[in-house]
Amino acid sequence: MDPVSSLVANNKIPVGPWGKSFFDALVGSLGTVLRAISAGLEGVLDWIVDILLWIPPVGLALLIALLAWYLQRSRSLAFWVFVGLLFTINQGMWKQTVATLVLVVAAAALSMTIGLPIGIWVAHKPKAYRIVQPILDFMQTMPTFVYLIPILALFGLGAAPGLIVTVIFVIPTAVRMTHLGMTSIPKSIVEAGEAFGATKRQLLWKVELPAALPTIMSGLTQCIMLSLSMVVVAALIGAGGLGTEIVRALNAGPRGIPLGIEAGLAIVVLAIVLDRMTRIGVGGKK
Repeated sequence: MDPVSSLVANNKIPVGPWGKSFFDALVGSLGTVLRAISAGLEGVLDWIVDILLWIPPVGLALLIALLAWYLQRSRSLAFWVFVGLLFTINQGMWKQTVATLVLVVAAAALSMTIGLPIGIWVAHKPKAYRIVQPILDFMQTMPTFVYLIPILALFGLGAAPGLIVTVIFVIPTAVRMTHLGMTSIPKSIVEAGEAFGATKRQLLWKVELPAALPTIMSGLTQCIMLSLSMVVVAALIGAGGLGTEIVRALNAGPRGIPLGIEAGLAIVVLAIVLDRMTRIGVGGKK
């Protein structure tokens, strides 16, 4: 190795130890609060899952199929949603599917709740977006498994930490898609609203958001798909659901192939169901 390379390699910047010190300090000062938040979220998630599991599986599958029909006004969609959910029941994956469904819906809803207002704000503040954009780039390029390390240290194991890490992973997409939708609105539409004397609040709610809705709904669909992928990864920190079955299949080696196929197909079914049900504004209600 040449002298310059040796100099660079032998004078390592202690980024890792600095990070550990930061998280140790954070756990030391806020550990009790963070664990209390995690326990509270865990209780809410378990309560929702218990309620859904109290409903007979076929009955809940039928209710979800009816919801699909209500959202999309499509009998064929409702039928295939029902058939897909019956398949997960048949494969013995119903409890895991319900747990994953709750986590995905909660993560997507929280991500949109946080990301939507941020996206609207940065769309109206270009200078703010120039500051936020590198942060979003960093969050989206960070490997998914790296997110698990600090969350595990701060919140421990369980479904709640899985929800938190999924929300953090998905928020950048919600912000970007909202920003894209808001900044893609033709200026003529906004100028027409201003010409009729609309206030900023009226412009936002009656002009900008309706015009940006198709892009925002595309962002919701992406958030759901990303949440589903991250929830599977979050099984490594105890998130449960179908991801746990995938991890079990991996640990079992060749013997886990049947379990992996069953859990994988259940994830595919859930992904297709959620994708088709949330296409409102992109070809939704007729």
